Amino acid sequence: MTAAPVLNPLELTGIQELTFAKALTLALHDAMAADPAVVVFGEDVGTLGGVFRVTEGLTATFGSERCFDTPLAESGIVGMATGMAINGIRPVVEMQFDAFAYPAFEQIVSHVAKMGNRTRGHVRLPLVIRIPYGGGIGGVEHHCDSSEGYYAHTPGLTVLTPSNVQDAYVLLSDAIASPDPVVFMEPKKLYFSKATVDLDALRARYASSGERGGARTVPSSIGQAAIVREGSDATLIAYGPSVAPALAAAATAAEEGRSLQVVDVRSLVPFDDETISAAVRSTGRVVVIAEASGFASMASEIAARVQERCFHSLAAPVLRVTGFDVPYPAPKLEKYYLPGVDRILDAVDRLQWGQS
Repeated sequence: MTAAPVLNPLELTGIQELTFAKALTLALHDAMAADPAVVVFGEDVGTLGGVFRVTEGLTATFGSERCFDTPLAESGIVGMATGMAINGIRPVVEMQFDAFAYPAFEQIVSHVAKMGNRTRGHVRLPLVIRIPYGGGIGGVEHHCDSSEGYYAHTPGLTVLTPSNVQDAYVLLSDAIASPDPVVFMEPKKLYFSKATVDLDALRARYASSGERGGARTVPSSIGQAAIVREGSDATLIAYGPSVAPALAAAATAAEEGRSLQVVDVRSLVPFDDETISAAVRSTGRVVVIAEASGFASMASEIAARVQERCFHSLAAPVLRVTGFDVPYPAPKLEKYYLPGVDRILDAVDRLQWGQS
C-alpha cells in the first residue's frame, strides 16, 4: 500500500477553505520554514501529528530534530523548552489537553513567567506553550477544563486565545514571533470548524528579513481585541470558545429587534482596555461570557475593568454568563454547564431596559 503524499502547506495559496486546526498547522509550518530556530515538540506531535492533528506533516517536512515526540512528562517538556529558549531556540510545545498541563504549572509560574524579571530583561524566553482547552467535545475527566484564569493571573505571561480560523493563524504566528513566553489557549471544540481565508493576505503580514531563516518583522496583534459584530443596544464581551455562542445570541436578538454588539477579547494578557471600553461606552450595557466558572475568573476581571473605566457610561450593572462553580462536568452534562444562546439572552433581558 502506497503512503499518501505529505501535503506541503506552501503549495496552498490564494483563497482556501481551512479548518481551525489546519490554520494552526500552517502557522507552525510557515514559522518553521522562516526560522530554523523554531522547533515543535510534545506528546504524540511527531508521527501521529497530535491528538487533534495540528502538527500533522511537520516531522515529515522538517525532520525529527525539529518536530518530535517527548515522554509523557509535562514538567519535563516545559523545563526542557525553558532551557532551549534561554539558549537561542524558539520552542513551541503542546500540552495535549488543558488538565494535562497542571504538572508543568510549577515550571511555568516559577521559571517561565519570572525569567525576564529575574534577569532584568537580559534573558528573554521566546517560548510558546500550546494548550487545547474548554469543552464542547464530550471529553472525559481530565480532558476538558477552562484553565485560562491560572495563566492570566500570572505576571510575566502573554495569554492568547483565537476564536476563528483566521485568528488561529494570525495569533499563533504572533505568539511564535514574540520574544517573551506565550500561553496559547486553543478552544478544542473549534478545531474542525471551517472558514474561507485569503492565505496570501495572511502570509503577507509576515515578511522574512532577507533569505528564509531571517528574523520576521511582525505587526503584532497581541494586545488587540476586535469588534466582530456591530450593535447599539448592548455589548457582549467574549473570548475563545464563547465568541460563537455570543454571535449566535446576537443573531437571534436581531430577529427580535434588539441590536447587540460582540467583542472578541483575543488577547487576555495584555488586555485591550481601549477597544473594549470604547465598545462599552457606545452601548452602556454589558454581558461578559466565558466557559470557565465565574468565581475569581477572567470574566470577573473583565467585569471589574469595565466597571472601573466605564462606570458613568453604564445604564445597568455588568452581568456575567459563565460556567457554574463546580468541577467540570461529565460529557452528558456539558450542555447544562456551557454558556449558550438562551442563558446569554436571559442575561441581556436583565439589563434594566425599563430604567434608562
